Amino acid sequence: MKILFEKGEVLGLGRKFVEVTGRTITYVGDERPDGCFDRVIDTKNKLIMPGLFNTHCHCAMTLFRGYGEDMPLGDWLNTRIFPAEDKLTDRAVYVASLYAIAEMIRNGTASFTDMYYFCEETAKAVGESGIKANISRSIVSFDEDIDVTSDYRFREGRELFENFHNAFDGRLKVDMALHAEYTNVGKMVRAVADYAASHNASVQIHLSETKSEHDACVAKYGYTPTEFFRRNGLFEANVTAAHCVWLTEEDMDILKESGAYAVHNPASNLKLGSGFMPLARMLEKGVNVSLGTDGPASNNTLDMIKDMYLASLAQKGHDLDPAKVKAQDIVKLATVNGALSQQRPESGSIEVGKRADIIMLDLDTLNNIPSYDPYYTVVYSASGRDCVFNMVDGQILYENGEFKTLDVEKIKSEMKDVVAHYFD
Repeated sequence: MKILFEKGEVLGLGRKFVEVTGRTITYVGDERPDGCFDRVIDTKNKLIMPGLFNTHCHCAMTLFRGYGEDMPLGDWLNTRIFPAEDKLTDRAVYVASLYAIAEMIRNGTASFTDMYYFCEETAKAVGESGIKANISRSIVSFDEDIDVTSDYRFREGRELFENFHNAFDGRLKVDMALHAEYTNVGKMVRAVADYAASHNASVQIHLSETKSEHDACVAKYGYTPTEFFRRNGLFEANVTAAHCVWLTEEDMDILKESGAYAVHNPASNLKLGSGFMPLARMLEKGVNVSLGTDGPASNNTLDMIKDMYLASLAQKGHDLDPAKVKAQDIVKLATVNGALSQQRPESGSIEVGKRADIIMLDLDTLNNIPSYDPYYTVVYSASGRDCVFNMVDGQILYENGEFKTLDVEKIKSEMKDVVAHYFD
């Protein structure tokens, strides 16, 4: 199929025509391209921009949205989330994943990075919806003498990779995952690192999310969680490290030198009272940074534009400097850097040859008029609710209130049914 976006405002490029052929952007320019088109899309009062990449999420935790509030991370996990997760079923994860994916599509997300359980169910939801994702089975280990080869968590992570990596024409990638330093032993870290490096797989981790986690590691080993993972070979693989709130200067250097991606989760970290990533300092040092919502149990939405807003404002307030991290920098975290963190260099920008992951925001809304600079509008004025169009790999998933691949009313009904019976 050949689609033309009529000359409209393209983020960072001005008014351009954009042509999509199949799943690829084939023209961006000032003049209307020659030829016939299967469809010409009206872009009046719209902002055309790349789809967003949510690089840390636990999407099936839509099931626990609002279930544990006004609590620090440790209490939240141990008294609310972990007991609730013990009751998870494959159906619950499938329905909750579909529900989360619908919310992300509605809010302009093209791809998400996910760490959770019952991952085959999330994979199925990705396949049905048309979205992209990097999913992983969260691995924990506590026995220093563990036989890694027989551990069911490690086996499930490998099997997920073997069965689903690059499924759905490459829309789905499978990563390995280690929950955190405080939930794993060195032997498991080394095994996961070796497997990932030998298969060119990425590894997802939680890293220095809270001060207590960070300090406990230093007390136990004499070095930080980042150094723990370095000593056990993890940074020989492609690493996506969520949170990174309490990193030292040396930790940042390790991330920079390894090429790892640190994922900023401002809404979740602020809500749980964990602090927030020292974003400006990390960017100054040349650390790769992307953006994520974290799970909807700790955010509570899957709205990347909201997290762009919080990422910008929190840093300005902390550094007492409104100009150190600019709106363009924040958008880059959510687009280009997000795609690179997922090993998707073919995505993340509106350029010829790149994948057609394109969204449009409505500029004709009360909160977006006037729009003097589109970057400022995206980061400071807009919200996910302003997204009126979402195309992933050239397939339209959402347009003007209509989901093209999902029966959202059915999904909502099934979600309500799961919730109604979950805590019986």
